[in-house]
Amino acid sequence: MTTMQIPAPDPDDIEQGIAALERHLAEAADSATPTLQLLPSGDLPVAGRVPDGETKRVKRLRAEVAEAHRLAELYQDDTPLTLESERVRRRRRRVYEAHRLHELSRDPRALAWQAARVRRIAIGASMTALALALGWSSAGVQVFAADGAPAWSAQWLFAWTVEPFLSLALLSIVGVRAFLGAHGQPVESRTLNWLEGLFLALTVTMNAYPHLPGVASPFSFERLMVHLIGPIVAVAIVTGLPVLLDALSRLDIATEPERATGLTGLTYRQNAPTYRSGNRAEVDALVLRARQLIDAGELPPEPSANAIRARFRCGMDTARAVRDAIREGGE
Repeated sequence: MTTMQIPAPDPDDIEQGIAALERHLAEAADSATPTLQLLPSGDLPVAGRVPDGETKRVKRLRAEVAEAHRLAELYQDDTPLTLESERVRRRRRRVYEAHRLHELSRDPRALAWQAARVRRIAIGASMTALALALGWSSAGVQVFAADGAPAWSAQWLFAWTVEPFLSLALLSIVGVRAFLGAHGQPVESRTLNWLEGLFLALTVTMNAYPHLPGVASPFSFERLMVHLIGPIVAVAIVTGLPVLLDALSRLDIATEPERATGLTGLTYRQNAPTYRSGNRAEVDALVLRARQLIDAGELPPEPSANAIRARFRCGMDTARAVRDAIREGGE
């Protein structure tokens, strides 16, 4: 068997081969390196290619700049500043409510309701105070009427009935006068005034006499004043209540033109004293006002008594007198 003899490589050939291999590897490396192609600013690079220096810090800064531009654009819009806050809305609601309540308080119907309410409270409180005052004076009247009679004797027991029948008589007169005064018909009677004064004078005298100086022994001013409290309160109520009721009944609630609602008008003042048919001056004043409304077209040329009564809140007798005066052409 023969063996082939391989000649020993030439050192120059080895160096040439290594140089060729190095050139081949360099060319292969250059072809594998990706080339970056940047697009116009603000756009992304070509898919799969990342621009040089695009680090997380750069991305964060770019986001902050974009956010700032967006915020500057939004801050130029003043629409949020024109919206009302909850506090402003609450204040506006309170102001509107106060304005509406003020308008309602000036409405004639609201005034009539308030007057009726005040009248009920005044009558209830006054009559209660009057009953308590007269009841307070019962003990003083009983001592006066008993005149030292033994306890539980006939005279002693009868003395307890003196104040009640005086009080019932006085309360009857005051109650009826209060009712009529509340409905615009205050009673002016000298007879009733005299009777009320008589009952009150008897109550005051019987309470005060046993405790007057020279009668009581010893005299005590405090005791006298305590026994006079009831009669004094009764006198004040009987005197002042009719005046208050008369003032409430004369409240002028027909000062504003009525709105055409098609409903029946209120009759709060239909029997007020200033509109009674016997008062010619008031009838003439109503005739003048009615003619002004006729000229303004708010009343027909010959209004009926019902129309006049509904317009001026007066009584039917007064309305008839005004109607007749207008038809006759006189005042």
